[in-house]
Amino acid sequence: MAMTMAAAGLGPGEAAAAAHALSLPAEAFGNDPRVELAWAMKAHQHAQVYFNLISSVDPKFLNLTKVDDQIYSEFRKSFKDLKIDVLDPEELKSEPAKEKWRPFCLRFEGVVEDFNYGTLLRLDCRQGYTEENTIFATRIQFFAIEIARNREGCNSVVYGSAREPAVEDAASG
Repeated sequence: MAMTMAAAGLGPGEAAAAAHALSLPAEAFGNDPRVELAWAMKAHQHAQVYFNLISSVDPKFLNLTKVDDQIYSEFRKSFKDLKIDVLDPEELKSEPAKEKWRPFCLRFEGVVEDFNYGTLLRLDCRQGYTEENTIFATRIQFFAIEIARNREGCNSVVYGSAREPAVEDAASG
């Protein structure tokens, strides 16, 4: 899915229009396929950057926002028993889950920029972003779950796996 705007059939003017549309509220436009494609490309790029980050830097030391401590504290108060290593989509998308997530998310309105924008979230933190392992979530849900995964050591598997080839190469060289 690594496409450029040109490969997606968007010229410079269309790409600029799509980028502008991404900054507008959803009510401002219908289901414009160019906007949907631009959003999907932006979300995919964000996912790739994040995965590369946790692959190259020990996730325990990462700060994703200026308010990581607040997000983590509020998240674990609200979702103390949520299993974060392998997410159950129902814990994010079912009606009872949405009712529980809504007040949590709204606490970060004005605190976390674009807190309610859509983003991609891995279901199983030991795996990368694939169609089977990805779900749509709000940005604050992504931050809450990924900050918890980083602090609780769940994402260390990705970091360790990325480092294994380098360790093997050093040992054999």
